[in-house]
Amino acid sequence: MPSALLRAFISLLHPKMLLLMVWPMVVAVLLWLALAVAFWSRAAHWVDLQFQATDTVQWMFTVWPLALLATHLAWIVLVIALVPLILVTAVLIIGVFSMPAMVMHVSASNYPALARRAGGSFAGSSWNALVAIVVFVLLAAATLPLWLVPPFWPLLPVLLFAYLNQRVFRYDALAEHASPEEISEIVSRHRGELFGLGVVVAVFGHIPILGFFVPVYGGLVYIHFCLERLQALRAAPLQATARVVNE
Repeated sequence: MPSALLRAFISLLHPKMLLLMVWPMVVAVLLWLALAVAFWSRAAHWVDLQFQATDTVQWMFTVWPLALLATHLAWIVLVIALVPLILVTAVLIIGVFSMPAMVMHVSASNYPALARRAGGSFAGSSWNALVAIVVFVLLAAATLPLWLVPPFWPLLPVLLFAYLNQRVFRYDALAEHASPEEISEIVSRHRGELFGLGVVVAVFGHIPILGFFVPVYGGLVYIHFCLERLQALRAAPLQATARVVNE
């Protein structure tokens, strides 16, 4: 797992990866800024109504320093929410549109002998991303009341983004080279490590400013990890045969 994190950082320094690091984030930022301009007032009014109905916010209005915070609470929540929404959108864009180019670059440089069995497809990637975002949104909605309660913040966002990272990137990292059976085998064998990588990437994503460049790095981490495990999976039968011959 540490080797994948290091190799991904080295791959990230290539000019092609730097370009891929910029455009999905720019698209995600522009998309959410456009939506914010169009719907901000209505969204802020709805969030404000939800907060006004709670006893906690009513109590905040009775304490002067907290009253100022309560007055602008809806705006604060929406601004904070914009960051994860942008990151989620960037992850989905990279997973569906950028990962093939990233896989091609990494495989040519680091795994040139790895045969391509094309077990995945664009349709499969799109469906996988759709399932990932639906589950992510449902889990986020179910746990949202806990996000403001220590120590659930920032634990819950990290775990949710860990799920999203590993669900989106593991399929796209293997789609070009692995067969459907190999994809299932690697996910089954390394589920814990895949989620652990998602946690590390999610933690990096919560670092101010740096977090905006993490989605491409996360994709590279999963490409290195998955292709390395695929290479080892295919080498295992050969090693077993060699041992039998030697015996």
